[in-house]
Amino acid sequence: MKWLRIWLTIMAALLLAGCKGKDLPLEEGEALYQVYYLNSAMNRLAPWEYRIREEDTDLLIQELMNRFMKVPADLDSQAALSEKVAYEGYKQEDMVLYLYFDSNYTSMQSCREILCRTALVRTLTQIPGIDYISIYSGDQPLMDMNGMPVGILSATDFVDSISDVNAYEWAELTLYFTDETGEKLFAEKRKVVHNINTSVEKVILEELIQGPEQPGLEPTLDSGTRLLNVSVNENVCYLNFDGGFLNNPLEVKDYIPIYSIVNSLSERSSVNRVQISINGEQNVRFRDSIELNAMFERNLDYIGETGAAAADTKPSKEQEE
Repeated sequence: MKWLRIWLTIMAALLLAGCKGKDLPLEEGEALYQVYYLNSAMNRLAPWEYRIREEDTDLLIQELMNRFMKVPADLDSQAALSEKVAYEGYKQEDMVLYLYFDSNYTSMQSCREILCRTALVRTLTQIPGIDYISIYSGDQPLMDMNGMPVGILSATDFVDSISDVNAYEWAELTLYFTDETGEKLFAEKRKVVHNINTSVEKVILEELIQGPEQPGLEPTLDSGTRLLNVSVNENVCYLNFDGGFLNNPLEVKDYIPIYSIVNSLSERSSVNRVQISINGEQNVRFRDSIELNAMFERNLDYIGETGAAAADTKPSKEQEE
């Protein structure tokens, strides 16, 4: 009987260990957090549920950062932060948490840095009272690929899907915006992290609607534009907007919004042509001048010289002609 009791005790302990985790209800005083790591291929975020019995903000920050940098041994994941990067501390001011790393932070490969950035924001903005994250490398604020400060980041800055599945990947996009003349298109390179359930084509449209980040560039689509549906079949991208798309109020040439979309999508190898519908209808005109019942293809005639927009200078009459 003694050995039977010992055996039952061991089995009970093993069963409890196996059950411990997300299936168990939270105990009084416990809070559930997601700590974000990278998958084994290091191209997506991989969340891990972690229970904390702590309410002090400083202790929560310290605990989550410790967990963020040390992946549990039984997880097939990698830390989002490179082991070559040293974490130097933090400072909180109101709702903003400033994170300080040494200068090696900016030496991470761009795709990993963007995923790391996303993982930090996703992990730490779960703490009550922290809505924004600001990242420093050395004594300088983090810069984007255009040499501009990234600024403060919130969880909503990263493209997500309605289903909120916790798996993300990065994509490098070439988006076309215009300048103050509204007559030419200029490329802006942008790297984004998005949910794997959201197609890259949809991400492109969402980023176009959001507008340019590069100085000297102007938007081509109104910020209130609503994309109802996007799909790709046999290299044709089908877009369906609501009626507000036809009322683009921006002072740009009629072809600029259309080819901002078409040229941006055509940068993807999966898209050769674009079909635009309004509330499912194709027999409509954009600004009473462009028939939408046609397949649009990339048009290089509307692309301006590289660097012209970044200089934020208006072309001369000779250039316009």
